Amino acid sequence: LQLVESGGGLVQPGGSLILSCVVSGFTRVHPALGWFRQAPGKEREGVLCISGNGVITKYADSVKGRFTISRDNTQKTVYLQMSNLKPEDTAIYYCAADLFDCASWRDFDYWGQGTQVTVSS
Repeated sequence: LQLVESGGGLVQPGGSLILSCVVSGFTRVHPALGWFRQAPGKEREGVLCISGNGVITKYADSVKGRFTISRDNTQKTVYLQMSNLKPEDTAIYYCAADLFDCASWRDFDYWGQGTQVTVSS
């Protein structure tokens, strides 16, 4: 089971960025997929989650209206589209999978290696 993120980088405040995560090894189900982030000196937090059929999503209040999650099951990829980025969005962003649903941020068992997003002028 493998999740590989890409797309991180340096972006100016107010800018946009799209992260991708390719998921492999799940042969029988479409897992719920989530994006998490961890800023320096802070705990990791759940940001967004999308269910296996792409219908149910879960958002953290801090990103509502600015971040969007989507998935393409044929490409086994989940995307995080970020807009109006703020310096406080600076963090390592992780993709993660839960075999069941988005009910709890604590139930994600499979993780990618993370990709750095830095928002700075």
